[in-house]
Amino acid sequence: MLKSAFVPILLLFLAVPPRTEAQSAVPASEPTVAPEPSRLLDHVIANQKKDEAALEVFERIERLETRRNPKDPVPASVKIARVIPSGTGMDKIPVDAAGNPPDAAAYRARLESLERALALIVNNNRAQRDAVEKYAKRRKERNELIDATRSAFLFTFVAREPRGDHLLAKYEMTPNPAFKPTSRLTSIYPKVHGYVWVDEDAAELARIEGDVTEDISIGLFLGKIYKGSHFMQERYEVQPGLWQPSFSQHDFDGRKLFSGFSIHERTFYSNYRYIGPPTEALKVIRKELGRTDSKTDSTIADP
Repeated sequence: MLKSAFVPILLLFLAVPPRTEAQSAVPASEPTVAPEPSRLLDHVIANQKKDEAALEVFERIERLETRRNPKDPVPASVKIARVIPSGTGMDKIPVDAAGNPPDAAAYRARLESLERALALIVNNNRAQRDAVEKYAKRRKERNELIDATRSAFLFTFVAREPRGDHLLAKYEMTPNPAFKPTSRLTSIYPKVHGYVWVDEDAAELARIEGDVTEDISIGLFLGKIYKGSHFMQERYEVQPGLWQPSFSQHDFDGRKLFSGFSIHERTFYSNYRYIGPPTEALKVIRKELGRTDSKTDSTIADP
């Protein structure tokens, strides 16, 4: 539940109307004209939704490092997983640092379980129908959260900053005092301040970083994320026209019921590979399992 509460904090950066009052912060050697806000905004929103949708047809490798303290040089634990879209979410199968299964039998069992789940979806089986509909509803809610940020924040153009051979447009994010939250999730928006960096040529979000400025209640007020919690994410063009996260960091402190919690995670994303929607993904997984036919389809089809 705690991890799900963090999702809107990241989403809040994805669609905000920039202002340009702080152009004096741009170094003299760089252009002093900020991008036209509404046009850039429309493109960033459209691309962000496209990038979100792409996660449903691309697998990847995730390396999750957990620390007891954000300044610890060595993580307390490291988990590496192959993340495969399942049609109703993401299936995370443990692998080693080289991307190979540490336990061949367990790895195959997980692939076989994913195969069965994908086959149920492909055959429109009643057992998976509700799960598919719920997943579609969650996708719709995520897009609505992205759209809600258009009125939730004011952005001030700060400067253009280099990243590699590109210049990124940096904006400061401040809550819009006129914004009226319409849900429990959007009520988080007025309690965050941060910065975003946009690749103007691609109209893509390249980096987000922010801090919680007031305690945030979670779980029907049974817990809180404390003021001072921090998060950031780096995004790159991982394939032509496809922008996805390469790194994210979360440092959250708070309490749940009467117990305190501290979450300090760094996640590295790599090896993005197209696997396709369930119909195509099923073929990929079956080929990996060495299946030579699809006889099992008829046994799980929903008449």
